[in-house]
Amino acid sequence: MALRLITAPATQPITLAAAKLHLKIDDAAEDTWLQAAIESASLAAEHETGRRWITQTWEAIYDAFPAGAIELGLSPVQEVVSVKYLSQAGTEQTLATEAYVLDADHALGVGYVLPASSGAWPATAASANAVRVRFTVGYGADATAVPAQARQWMLMHIGTACRMRESMAAGFTVTELPNRYHDALLDGLRVYRL
Repeated sequence: MALRLITAPATQPITLAAAKLHLKIDDAAEDTWLQAAIESASLAAEHETGRRWITQTWEAIYDAFPAGAIELGLSPVQEVVSVKYLSQAGTEQTLATEAYVLDADHALGVGYVLPASSGAWPATAASANAVRVRFTVGYGADATAVPAQARQWMLMHIGTACRMRESMAAGFTVTELPNRYHDALLDGLRVYRL
């Protein structure tokens, strides 16, 4: 499976105002740097958890339909936009929405698409990238629905980046919070894949 971003999120899960409040910054001198730090923190949290925070559209690409469910690989899945495939004749086809069902509440956290109870997946051309499932993921259009512990992790990540602008620290002592506090904030949000 390959995943391809189709439509990026329209906003970030941490606002510039929230980051400035957290860092106790009053002026606009750091705004450009902070915007980049916010995006980096969001991407890092998404990588750590397998979740996407703000609504965005992705495509899962397979060479053929699997024997059972199609794993979408990201969470939380809002909806399946389309399931397209290359027929044995090599023409692109779109499956009717009645031909599949979405399991967005799987215990492992990732979404799955399954053939409808009375059907099976159609045969595809023997071709690379013959099956494409387009779907939307995220908690919503803005930061209000993003889990608090994820936002807190991102703010701490931004704060550390702001105070430690280089990859090495020299001339002072750096102490990490005990018991993995920072990273443990994301533990309940991690998506586990088979």
